Amino acid sequence: MIQHMRSLPLDGLGIVPNLDAKFMKDPDSLDYGLTLSQNVAADGPPLNKILENPQGSLFTFPYKDGKTRTVHLKRVLFRSHEVIGRGTIVIRVKCTCAGCGSHCNWAGKKLVLKLSFPGENRVSEQIFMDRCRELAQGEHAWVLNHLPSIYWSFDIPFRDGTPQQNFKKQYDKQYEMRIMRGSIQEELQSLTSLTTARECAQVFYDVVQCHHWVWKYPQILHRDISPGNIMVREKNGQKFGVSNDWDLAVWVNDIRDGPTSKFRTGTTPYMAHEQHFMEWKGPHRYRHDMESMFYVILLLTCLCSSLSEKLPAPPKTDYSYETWHKEGDDSLRGRKKTLLTADNWQPSTTTFFDGFSIWLSVLQLTLRSGINKLGDSRIAKASQKVIWQHPDPALLNFDEDTLGGEFSYEKIVLVMHVFEKEDLKTRM
Repeated sequence: MIQHMRSLPLDGLGIVPNLDAKFMKDPDSLDYGLTLSQNVAADGPPLNKILENPQGSLFTFPYKDGKTRTVHLKRVLFRSHEVIGRGTIVIRVKCTCAGCGSHCNWAGKKLVLKLSFPGENRVSEQIFMDRCRELAQGEHAWVLNHLPSIYWSFDIPFRDGTPQQNFKKQYDKQYEMRIMRGSIQEELQSLTSLTTARECAQVFYDVVQCHHWVWKYPQILHRDISPGNIMVREKNGQKFGVSNDWDLAVWVNDIRDGPTSKFRTGTTPYMAHEQHFMEWKGPHRYRHDMESMFYVILLLTCLCSSLSEKLPAPPKTDYSYETWHKEGDDSLRGRKKTLLTADNWQPSTTTFFDGFSIWLSVLQLTLRSGINKLGDSRIAKASQKVIWQHPDPALLNFDEDTLGGEFSYEKIVLVMHVFEKEDLKTRM
């Protein structure tokens, strides 16, 4: 359930101009020290002043049945590198239990406050996850170990007088109005919490299984597969890969019905090669997310000496990846297309990640085969429109979601269910 915070001041937590909050400029300053004071009343002081107040450490937000809940802000765990007022922020918090009643259902839980700034018409992450939970019953219950737990969600619209509202008045439909969206979620661990390559392989395999289930049953496509969105949950002595951050997700039926308002979604180094073409209009498909997973594995295993340490000087090879975080679309599109269509390609994995070499080699072969068939299919469809002929029906009915079955879930699982000659756990 999403609660709209229409009665609270909106110029807070770094979402408005004139904010001069130290913790927004230096996240480490919020590490169990610099604090925020409590703000409950709608007519209280502006939040940009509250953020400068070293007293207290509380953030109050509306809860169900007209009640409020309050959390202690502890430490900024993540802040994306985007335009100020647009990037996601994740802060570790602890419930104060003020106003929660005699028994707090968040007591003992590790919590984070996540703040994001989506377009006002974008479906919230919680709505997607609620739909998943509706279907994750019986034999499907396993998938809950691999999805984020969202305990509460709320939206804050920008009020009159803010730059966002002024832009909207000036440009009308040309400007996408945004909101601040907050949620209280379970705190998860990053990939750096893992200690072995096999643990990492299981996490990647878990995420592939979860992603396919969500695509097949609730019919949701993630659209932003990246290392930061692959998390780890520890439960009953086991570690589970979690497909996290569904802020850019979309209903599959919305894609089938026509193009969405945002075609090129994702994190640049991990986007599918087609998405770097500026004239690409979608739709985003299952295979695009799986191509992103390929790049996640590739860059991690070739640029890092372990799960928590990057190589000081990555090797110079024909397929160098150290510049992928800095290059533009034209360059990345060319590099990725060259890699995916290369003959006899071999990954330059580091010693720690040697076990991933066979994964990467075979996945590249399947992508290469599928991309070649995709080209043949498009030629056949185009030629049929120009001259009367009868091309191969398989090319006319080519499944672009899976590159004609060459990059299907079944093919990917055939590769990823084994790591260093030992089976991983298949959940699905």
